[in-house]
Amino acid sequence: METARWAPSSINQQPWRFLIAQKDDPETFNKLLSSLNTNNQIWAKNASLFILTMARIDSEITKQINKHALYDLGNSVTHLTFQAMTMGIYVRQMGGFDPEKTRAIFAVPDNFIPVSVLAIGYKGSPESLLEELKKRELAVRRRKDLSEIIFTGKFGDSFFKEQDQEVIKI
Repeated sequence: METARWAPSSINQQPWRFLIAQKDDPETFNKLLSSLNTNNQIWAKNASLFILTMARIDSEITKQINKHALYDLGNSVTHLTFQAMTMGIYVRQMGGFDPEKTRAIFAVPDNFIPVSVLAIGYKGSPESLLEELKKRELAVRRRKDLSEIIFTGKFGDSFFKEQDQEVIKI
C-alpha cells in the first residue's frame, strides 16, 4: 500500500481511496464478495483480501471535476500491483462488480466513485477452477499489435513502417 500511496498524481491531489476487506474479517469480506459478478465470485472467494478502489472526482483545490482522477487512481493501482508481484503476491483487477451496491454497503460519498475491486493473494491452481474459467485462465494472452495503438502524424497513422515494431528507444 505504501507504493500506491507514493504514486504521482495531478497537482499531488492523490484522489485514490482504498477499502480493504480481509478474509479474517468475514463480514466485510463477504459484503465485498457479494458485489462481484457471478464468474468473479467463483474464484475470488479464495483470495486473501479484496480492495475496493475509489477515485475522488472533484478537485480539492479547484472544486471542479478532476479529469485526471481515474488516471491517477490507475497509476496508484499499477504501483501497488508491481510491488505485490515483486513479493510473489498476485493482484487480479476486476471491473466485474456492482459499483452502486458497494457505494451503498460501504457508505461511499457522492464525490467518490467505486472503480474496481482487487483480489489479492497467492496464485492458486487452475485445476481448482470450473472448466470454462480454467480454459480462460490457461489460454494464451493476446495483445493488440503495436501498430494498432501507437500513431504518428494523426490518429490511426501507425508509427511503425510495415512490420517494423522494435522497441522504441528513448
